[in-house]
Amino acid sequence: MRFERFVSLIGPDEFEKLRHKSVVIFGLGGVGSYVAEAIARSGIERIIICDFDMVEESNINRQLIASDSTKGLLKTEVMEKRINDINPKARVLTYPVKATESIIKEILNMKPDYIADAIDDISAKTFLIKHAIKKDIPIVSSMGFANKLHPELISVSTLRKTTVCPLAKTMRRRLKDEGVTLNFPVVYSTETPIKTYDKTSLGTSPYVPSVAGLVLASYIVNHLIGEI
Repeated sequence: MRFERFVSLIGPDEFEKLRHKSVVIFGLGGVGSYVAEAIARSGIERIIICDFDMVEESNINRQLIASDSTKGLLKTEVMEKRINDINPKARVLTYPVKATESIIKEILNMKPDYIADAIDDISAKTFLIKHAIKKDIPIVSSMGFANKLHPELISVSTLRKTTVCPLAKTMRRRLKDEGVTLNFPVVYSTETPIKTYDKTSLGTSPYVPSVAGLVLASYIVNHLIGEI
């Protein structure tokens, strides 16, 4: 059986409930691509993915879907194929577009069971979190993982309790200004960002974003099966 090892872990009844859940992943980069993969490998059959971008060579060091064979392809297209290879029963709905306000509203109106926020765009991230909370749809949000080398310093907390992370600081300010609660779960790093070698661009390791993505997926699955 394809998922027998996971069924052995959580039990057939919980797995049967889990596979009928729906999860949406916004952003399929270094974090989001690993979220989507782990969600698929957990047996969840209703998956919505949103990302407007195409795979570029610079993605190869850190994004699960990036390789020479996928350069130039839409990230949603590559991820959909991977998910269907993992689980042919999965129903994947793709949005190969930017996460604009109208797109976010459209997806949230489907009332998914959980949202994984792996968006880099601050305005879209703020709008997504605000409206997920307004609609009472569970969401876990990824903070910043550039310029970091230590995945063991990744943690889960509420946005209110985060420290060190520059993106978390920005999001606290933006959401506070919008009157949005800061008491929702985020995955972030307590590592102080290091200065990059050339000091002109962000640097990203192959393993910090991937671990963050797996932590996001773990949080979602464990919440859906009642372990959180």
